[in-house]
Amino acid sequence: MHGVELILILLAAVTLLATIADRLTLPYPILLVLGGLILGLIPHGPSITLNPELLFVLFLPPILFAAAYDTSWRDFRANLRPISLLAIGCVLFTTVVVALIAHATIPNFSWPAAFVLGAIVAPPDAAAATAIFQYLGVPRRLVTILEGESLVNDASALVTLRFAVAAVVSGSFSLTAAGISFVIMALGGIVIGIAAGWLLNRLLPLLSTAPAGILASLLAPAAIYLLAENLQVSGVLATVVAGLVHGRSGPIIFDPLSRVFGATVWKFAVFLVNGLVFILIGLQLRGVMQGLNAYTTAEMAIAIGAIIAAVILVRIIWVFPTTYLPRLASRRLRERDPAPPWQIPAILSWAGLRGGVSLAAALALPLETAAGAPFAQRNLIIFLTFTVILATLVGQGLTLAPLVRRLGIGTDDEQAREEVLARRTIAEAALQQLTDLTTATWVPEAATNKLQHQYQHQLSHLPASLDPIDRDDDHIAAHRRLRNEIISAQRVALIDLRNRGLIADDILRRVQRDLDLEELRPIV
Repeated sequence: MHGVELILILLAAVTLLATIADRLTLPYPILLVLGGLILGLIPHGPSITLNPELLFVLFLPPILFAAAYDTSWRDFRANLRPISLLAIGCVLFTTVVVALIAHATIPNFSWPAAFVLGAIVAPPDAAAATAIFQYLGVPRRLVTILEGESLVNDASALVTLRFAVAAVVSGSFSLTAAGISFVIMALGGIVIGIAAGWLLNRLLPLLSTAPAGILASLLAPAAIYLLAENLQVSGVLATVVAGLVHGRSGPIIFDPLSRVFGATVWKFAVFLVNGLVFILIGLQLRGVMQGLNAYTTAEMAIAIGAIIAAVILVRIIWVFPTTYLPRLASRRLRERDPAPPWQIPAILSWAGLRGGVSLAAALALPLETAAGAPFAQRNLIIFLTFTVILATLVGQGLTLAPLVRRLGIGTDDEQAREEVLARRTIAEAALQQLTDLTTATWVPEAATNKLQHQYQHQLSHLPASLDPIDRDDDHIAAHRRLRNEIISAQRVALIDLRNRGLIADDILRRVQRDLDLEELRPIV
């Protein structure tokens, strides 16, 4: 099979699986990992081996950068303590426990290889879990902690992975030297990330067109990662920090067209990267499994069961004590942040689904050591990583929603209140600006009256209490339906003009874009 045909088949598979997932209201990574498994087990199907370094550069930087860009710095900072406990403490704890169990249950499994496996499967991926939470509605803080953990744990796990891989490749390891190198790499990565984010915020607005700016933003994560790695510091941390810095200024530096188009393009890019990672692991499974002949079925079954159990149980063991013990020890913490009901840590501990980052890290393991020998137990590490992802994504992913419903975790109205506050504030700012401009000679009186009526109408249906319950939802729904009916009639008339040859297609698309944006615009 030629490369072009294979790429088309992969893209078609991603499209089909994502569509089925949407119909079943499931996060698409769950079906993608199953689809990758099926592709890998098809007799005489395609089998490929990819360049590990290319995989790391192409797949990880955009995932990390996009997650950092979308992170709310206010919420991240407010929940820094629980995020750090999970993203650093739990990741290191999981790495060590998985390494111990892998070394104990797998014959001739070296310590460096065991720590490589531990670092790869340690970081949860929040994408699937938060998609489930957003569908069900859970307290905002729970989602914030998961997203913040996912962002930071990628950095902590991948930096740890780098040292473990170096031990396998070089055949030696010094804890003291590794500790010093860890600090230098981390600090260097943070400095590079801050500088790169600052530079992006000044260079991207200078690009004259939205497509050019969006393309530059897509290239930036890989460029930042490679720069940091070439300077012998952490490319992962540099990419994450650059995304945080850039995301803080993104709403200010870009024009509206760049923001609208950029958000769409980036959403597609992250979806494509995640989809290809899951499918590509499937295509490598056949070759990977052929390298497991040295182990009996019983040995593999014991190792798989023990490692999956460790990954799941370690998080439960970690989450409950770190939720309640610090509050028992500190009265100030109890007063500032009272202990949550047990259902919250229960959901948080069950939401440790593994995903795209672990897959990409496993696929990116080097093929050879510095001496030219094959990377020890590489196939086994990739296979075990896939089984952990399969078990957590499918097993925990499919049971997470029923568990949330069973425990009666209700949503809070914090996000809704903040949205009401934002919409009231901008409507009041618009009315104040209209009042200030009333005497300007260039302002048409009719236009002023129309805009004042529009913003006063918005304010009248936004509760001053900020409580979303007080919002006139029936009126808003009727208004939205009326507007959409009118826009639908406008579209029919517009297409009829094109069909009768009275306007060109480029005019149709230009006017239709305005109608589409108007339909997407919230009523209030």
